[in-house]
Amino acid sequence: MKRASRLAAAWAACVVLAFVSSTSGAPQGPPAGAPPAASQGQRGAQGPGPGGPPGASQAPATGTRASAAAPVGASLVTVPERTNYVETSLYQDVMAFMRAAAAKAPQTIHLTTFGYSFEGRALPLAVVGAKDATPQAVKATGKPRVYIQANIHAGEVEGKEACLELLRELANGQHAEWVKSTVLLIAPIFNPDGNDRTNLANRGRQNGPIGGMGQRANGQGLDLNRDFMKMESPEARSMAMLMTNYEPHVEVSLHTTDGSLHAYQLTYNSPLHPATAPSIVDADRNGLLPAVTRAIKEKHGWDFYYYGNLPFRGSTERVYTADTDLYTARFEENYVGLRNCLGILSETFSYLPFKDRIAVAKGFVEEIVTYTARNGERIRKAIADASTASIVGKELGVLGRTVRSAQPVQILMGECEEERNPYTGAIMLRRKDVSKPEQMFEAITFEATETSRAPRAYIIPGNLPTRMLQRVLDRLQAHGVKTQKLTSATTVKGEQFKITSTEARAFQNHNTRTLVGEWAAADLTVPEGSVVVPVEQPLGRLVFLLLEPRSNDSLAYWNLFDDDATRDLKAYPVMRTMESVGSSTK
Repeated sequence: MKRASRLAAAWAACVVLAFVSSTSGAPQGPPAGAPPAASQGQRGAQGPGPGGPPGASQAPATGTRASAAAPVGASLVTVPERTNYVETSLYQDVMAFMRAAAAKAPQTIHLTTFGYSFEGRALPLAVVGAKDATPQAVKATGKPRVYIQANIHAGEVEGKEACLELLRELANGQHAEWVKSTVLLIAPIFNPDGNDRTNLANRGRQNGPIGGMGQRANGQGLDLNRDFMKMESPEARSMAMLMTNYEPHVEVSLHTTDGSLHAYQLTYNSPLHPATAPSIVDADRNGLLPAVTRAIKEKHGWDFYYYGNLPFRGSTERVYTADTDLYTARFEENYVGLRNCLGILSETFSYLPFKDRIAVAKGFVEEIVTYTARNGERIRKAIADASTASIVGKELGVLGRTVRSAQPVQILMGECEEERNPYTGAIMLRRKDVSKPEQMFEAITFEATETSRAPRAYIIPGNLPTRMLQRVLDRLQAHGVKTQKLTSATTVKGEQFKITSTEARAFQNHNTRTLVGEWAAADLTVPEGSVVVPVEQPLGRLVFLLLEPRSNDSLAYWNLFDDDATRDLKAYPVMRTMESVGSSTK
């Protein structure tokens, strides 16, 4: 390591230590396998970290800007506000702001961390509405818990700034109803490594901040919003630990659209996977989201709707549609839905000016929290129903497709005009105040195209190659799945999946593996040391999609069962049974 890097790492360690020392309650530990801390760059100073992709965004080293380095102060002014919305906050700015907010209201805002980024930055969490930041204190309140997360794609920055503005309001004594009736878990900067790779060319035609923004990928070069099933990043593993430890009832992930030309200031979504518990879908789509949409229209005059887009070039049909893979479990809102949490995707319109996008994202979060504060019983009941209902023996979807509406619906289409970034000359788009109702079909929900019967348990043989068995169990543990190791061999009646062929696809740095075949009845010999994974547990739907061989987010799909010794297997290594095996399935 060069001397400058050592100095940067030492300085960054001081920042993290200073933040942690100001927290209430001990921070949670890092995810299993998280890498050691790396040097923490200054604004615009970093290229790709270790393992970053070739050609990843690299900005020239410019040093910390004076605007960003200024003290936060008791007035709690954000970096965008200090720079007339030219700049966005760096990691160090977020940490300093959160410390200042907590110092101003130490009885209201409690700080902790919940894991680490790939480059070793602690992931900060502000807890509001409990006596301290520990999971025990949070759960002891008995209040509904809302996890608010921003900046998973680090060029989509308004959610981060909206979280800081909300913390300022809480520090100033506002939102007493929230503090009384909810617990807020606020994580403004989920992808700090990508956030500090600031570049004026990132995010193309997005309307600001014109002083640059971070990149989509994390320090590994991974899209974190495709990592929640394979769990290859410290960030995704950290979030799974937060979900396990705090068990939030509602989750909001704040994003920015990638080029839609509708007229909505914000679009949203709920969990879309066909295997999601019906009570979760109902509470989101028939309760929370319609109520929030009405409240936003009444208060601000903004139009919000479900996330979608028109088909790209090559299609003459005007259908407001979701991306065909948007239902998959790897997306955060679908992942948390399968964990029996009301997941909400927020997509602010990218061609709104930066200042307006912050206001829109903040307004959405405000109404979500207000709804939760007033409807906690309904939300808790939906989650309890999902967590306690047995899925054993039921047919659940493993693959899906969009469902077209029976009749055309009204979609609001908009217009944009071009303007130039004064620092680069590059064209940006600005939303015009135009809203044109248009009747068209929509295809924004999903149905199962293939189902499978949920067993009582899956059995992972103890005689698998050691490293394979270890990495599979590691992933299950990272998700918080309950398992049991058998201390003696046994036999049960069950099924084994006979493989007839495999289909490969290059995706997310993997050569993913789709297994083709079918389950067949068999008398199963279960060796000593095998691991039983019961489906009769709160995360049963997640277990189902992790271990069903036809799932397009299974551990098999993500190559965890690939090995020289198993490359040409004729049967999927994991077995399933409807019988009780071990104490965990009785």
